[in-house]
Amino acid sequence: MDNNFSSHNDWQGLLSEDGPLAQAISGFQVRQQQQEMLYAVGEALSNHSAAVIEAGTGVGKTFAYLVPALASGGRVIVSTGTKTLQDQLFAKDLPLVRDALKTDTQIALLKGRANYLCTYRLHRAQSEGRFDDRRSLTYLQRIADWETLTYAGDISELNNVPRDAEIWQHVTSTADNCLGSECPEYDTCFVAKARREAQEADVVVVNHHLFFADLALKEEGFGELLPSANAVILDEAHQLPEIASTFFSETLSSRQLLELARDTEVEALADAADMPDLRKLLGIFEKCIKDLRLTLDKPGLREPWHKVKSKPAIKNEIQNLEKIMDDLLVHLNIASERGKGLESCYERMQLQSQKLNNFNNPKNGTVQWYETYTQSFSLVSTPLDISEPFKKHLESWPCAWVLTSATLAVGQSFDHFTCRIGMEAPKELLLDSPFDYWHNALLYAPPGMPEPQHADYVPAVVDASVPVIKACEGRTFMLFTSYRALNEAAALLKDEIDYPILVQGDSSQADMIKQFRKLGNAVLMGTSSFWEGVDVRGESLSCVIIDKLPFASPGDPVLEARIKSIRESGGNPFGEYQLPQAVIALKQGVGRLIRDDNDKGVLMICDPRLRSKSYGKTFLDSLPRVPRTSKLDVVQRFFEILKNKQQASKQKSDK
Repeated sequence: MDNNFSSHNDWQGLLSEDGPLAQAISGFQVRQQQQEMLYAVGEALSNHSAAVIEAGTGVGKTFAYLVPALASGGRVIVSTGTKTLQDQLFAKDLPLVRDALKTDTQIALLKGRANYLCTYRLHRAQSEGRFDDRRSLTYLQRIADWETLTYAGDISELNNVPRDAEIWQHVTSTADNCLGSECPEYDTCFVAKARREAQEADVVVVNHHLFFADLALKEEGFGELLPSANAVILDEAHQLPEIASTFFSETLSSRQLLELARDTEVEALADAADMPDLRKLLGIFEKCIKDLRLTLDKPGLREPWHKVKSKPAIKNEIQNLEKIMDDLLVHLNIASERGKGLESCYERMQLQSQKLNNFNNPKNGTVQWYETYTQSFSLVSTPLDISEPFKKHLESWPCAWVLTSATLAVGQSFDHFTCRIGMEAPKELLLDSPFDYWHNALLYAPPGMPEPQHADYVPAVVDASVPVIKACEGRTFMLFTSYRALNEAAALLKDEIDYPILVQGDSSQADMIKQFRKLGNAVLMGTSSFWEGVDVRGESLSCVIIDKLPFASPGDPVLEARIKSIRESGGNPFGEYQLPQAVIALKQGVGRLIRDDNDKGVLMICDPRLRSKSYGKTFLDSLPRVPRTSKLDVVQRFFEILKNKQQASKQKSDK
């Protein structure tokens, strides 16, 4: 790959105090860790090699990989874990770096197809008159009005239709129901337009879900959505093993089946009105799907399939579903010649039938499990080890690979991460946060806590937290490892403090964070989605309380099967899998506290195992170096000193 670097000095000069980024950004600070990461990324891009980099909070990893990506002159894919970071990279960070480096780099943003309006399905929804409630009709009209104005068709542009509104299912497409180049509105398709722009761009920003979806499509022989690249940079890479596991899984869901039934009915009414038996079978098909959901018991289950597959009622409903799908395939084979829509429905029915057959006849090395929701279900086959398929993809795409995150290492080792994704001998770089944790933070482990499995554990967490929250005057994140603990703690806390309490589920995550910042003295209580990707800087967040060390639930069917597999192969499931996963999760939660040079605060970890168990040292060794205490008065004195400093600073600025 051609690049514009002629020496090591050129690399470091791009992020030096008199470099192009310093001239473009007011208050730019030179950081040694950022320079080291820039060098490692640039070296990987030049040599078509692989690098795995942990960059602690404040290193500035985004610029450390974007600068060499743009300066290299090659084609680069940047993939992130969240759409929020994806949008920030495209709208803010990339244009800034491009302008600073004075390059003419073309950039493009590419999301999954469900993020784009499908004009064909919109116009069909309008003509069908399927909606009779006023709200859906209002939303449909708003979407139709927006269609005439939008350039990209990205549904995030439209704020006056809720993201969870059912109408979106009818006006966006899926890989299953998209007609592709056969679509009568293909020339104006927003998805096709976004892909064309991506294929012409030098840097394409995607998210991990789309990245893996493209790898899967490439393997199946449908061609790749993303342009061929000289380099792939995967940010928030700690998410990759779980996302890869999802994409290498095969899922049969009632939502997919019911959507297929509805689409087939619409196409049959249009092009096969003389086949009443087909429509009759579709009615039976829908009933079979709903009957199977009823036999799977209550919502909220996530269980191994082997526990229920032999139950007579479930066996019977699975057989009924198989039979009706076979009957539908016979009729759809005949109807498929009537039009492209029916042909697509026939192909989709073949695919879903094959999925059901695969689920009933699993491959070695997979675990079958099911999940129930209020009115729906999913049947899933998940590979226990994704290192081989992931490694195959790495080797089949001969380019530079850069994987980075604030949380990849356990202690000083990347082995857990690299083994899970099958990456052999990459360059490894562990960069600590440049923030002064030793002087700006305190780790508090409250004494006398019961073991986490004790019935009174959550009340004990609340009792220990109340004086800390009062000393901090609110301004606290309370992070929990389960909804049950969250809800129990929220009920107990509301009578103990006078500060505003924001509980996950009361509103969207974005709204809660916005309100938390605005209030300035709130207590936010959340579970896993608040452990990472949440950035609150300044005084409004001065304390993070974590209820338990975040070990995954042993009742999870995939984890249960992995533990069994590791044990049967002579390994140690706790040391090899459960502990490293929990360490990485804890590092994410801890990372919420200190977000810039001026942040100060207390991290409170309630779990007594941090001190009482030998593995507690593994957790502590993986955290930033910070003073530790088990004395409440030390915590109260920390906040008193902090408060006095903040008041003095405010008085000084007022003068």
